[in-house]
Formats: sequence, structure tokens, C-alpha cells
Amino acid sequence: MRRLVALDLPGGPGFADALRRVWDDGDAALVLDRRAPAATTAMLLDELRPAVVRDAGGDHRLDQAEPTEAGDALVVATSGSTGVPKGVVLTHDALRASAVATTTRLGLTDEDVWLACLPLNHIGGLAVVTRALATDRRVVVHDGFDADAVSHAGATAVSLVATALQRIDPGIFRVIVLGGARPPADRPPNAVTTYGMTETGSGVVYDGRPLDGVEVRIDETGEIHLRGPMLLRAYRGRHAPIQPRDADGWLATGDLGHWRSDGRLHVDGRRGDLIISGGENVWPEPVEASLREMPGVADVVVAGRPDPEWGERVVVWIVPDGVPPTLTELRAHVRASLPAFMAPRELHLVEAIPRTSLGKPARHRLSPRA
Repeated sequence: MRRLVALDLPGGPGFADALRRVWDDGDAALVLDRRAPAATTAMLLDELRPAVVRDAGGDHRLDQAEPTEAGDALVVATSGSTGVPKGVVLTHDALRASAVATTTRLGLTDEDVWLACLPLNHIGGLAVVTRALATDRRVVVHDGFDADAVSHAGATAVSLVATALQRIDPGIFRVIVLGGARPPADRPPNAVTTYGMTETGSGVVYDGRPLDGVEVRIDETGEIHLRGPMLLRAYRGRHAPIQPRDADGWLATGDLGHWRSDGRLHVDGRRGDLIISGGENVWPEPVEASLREMPGVADVVVAGRPDPEWGERVVVWIVPDGVPPTLTELRAHVRASLPAFMAPRELHLVEAIPRTSLGKPARHRLSPRA
């Protein structure tokens, strides 16, 4: 019986070897988030049913294990906007297809060395390791992001998020794969923006252009659909959807987007993040970018809330830096550069913005009250 092995191991020199040993045994791996509370980990294990948890002390068998199928390589946990964990099942063939397409697009050679410094329980960090293993390239694995360690890693290629990029000299790398939250406007020339998700085994659209073998279509509602050899085989979990793709192999992403005049894909955002206020479409990111320019704003996130008059109203949560701006000042600032209907109608001052470990705002965790 092929097992699912949960790896409770730190990132470091031995991580890639530990993953390879799981595969050599014919099993699939689930990488646990070592920073998560015990209750969160227990819920994840109960949902995804691995056979063992492997830590520095060895293997610890679990009850009610469910087997994996031949060819399965990874189960990557993702909770999306609901908070209920499900497992994305990626096969060895999918990981290999992703690695080859990525390596080809980036023009990597045998001399390049990957650095994995993002959380390994997320596809953004783990795919760096699997990409290196699938293409027989060297990889340095860190146990999380540390600017000084990254700067002295001796690697030529790295996957980062925007917040990490701001803390290093980007010139030390030949190529930077930039994912997670929306990239900065002044990204360096050696940084490539990516679009993808756990279900696609990491990024599948680079700088707006699909990787080789990846098909993209946009339906009549504006939703992005993807098809290609690197997509997931299935979901795993008692509450997971049964079939992730349609009969023709297309995956509905839940993201809205459009083709730009230069033929590149532009991702507007998650369908659930779109605010429709007074019949007008408001995307949070342009409003957030405008508000970050204001003095007194350390961090900001925008979301919609039901409104009896407008359908939804634009609401802003701000972490103040010194004296925070007033709602009137916020509205005036936004209206100076964006349409008036995008100006926020409600303000919350908070101590921190809930975010994922990759820096994306966790809008479903925002408090509805001031």
C-alpha cells in the first residue's frame, strides 16, 4: 500500500534528501507547517489522513490512514477562503512537467543553483525543491526567510514574495521568480512575475505569458481557466471537491482576468475579492496601492461589506503609523487618482492585517467591526 507520509522536519541541508527517501519508498509526501498551532495541525491530519508523521525522532503511525495512488508525489494543504483544509494531489509527472517548463522559460543551465527560502508547506517554497530534484539541479534549502542567510546562500535562482524582495539586494541572483502577493511596480529586471496556484503546481504564467504546454482561456464571466500537464490529479480530504477539472481537463481558477492588448494575461483578482458598489466594479489592489502612499499608513487592506444602498461598500482596514488619516482624508486621497466610486466608505484601525505566510491578505479573517 502506498502511503502518505507527513514530514514534520525543518528546512535545511537534509530536507531534499528526506523528500527523496519518501519517493524512493513509493510514497507521497505532505509537508507540515511547523509554525502552526497544535490544534491546526491536528485538524489537518484528521482531514488528510496520512499514515505516519515523520520527524527528527522517526515515524509515528496514525490511525485511519488513507492510501495514495501510484504516481502521486505530493499532497499540498490549502484552505483557500473557507479555512477548511483540503489536499492538492500532485503526481510525479505533473511535477516533472512543471519543472521542465519552468527551467526552459527561465533559461537555466546546469550551473544554476536554486534557493528555497519560502515556507515549505506552501507550493511556492516546496516547488523550488521539487523543481531542482526533477531536473537534477543543486538546491539550497533554508528553514524560512532570513535576509542575511539569503544574501550569502551562493545561489543563482530563487523564488520570493514581494515583502522578501524588498529586504535583499536583488542583483545577487541571476533570476528571481516572484509570486504570492501582487508584485511591486518597481520590480528589478531580473525578476519574473508568476501566476499560478497550488492546483497548478506553482506558477504557470510568467510575465503574462503561459509556459509551454499551458493553455489559458477566459470564459464569458471573465473567469480564468487553465489546462496543462502540471495540474493536480485530484483533491484529498473528507470535505474536498470530488472533481477539480471538467471533462475536457480545464480547471476553473476562481480568478478573474483579461487579455491585454500586447497579448499578455492580466489577473484582476479573486472573484470573491471583487467589490460591486452601486453597479461599479472595485478591485481592492488599486485602492490599497493608493492608500499606501499616504502618511500615517503602515499597512492596509480593502474588502467589501454588504450595504443596503450600494449593494456593497468599500471598507478599509489600516494599521496606523503615528497619526492615522481620517476617513475623509482617505476618500479625498483615493478620489485624486481613482474613480470616486472606489473611495472607501468605512474605516477600521487595527493592530495588524491578517495575512498568509506568503504575504497575501487573508480577507476572510478581517473583523467586520471597528
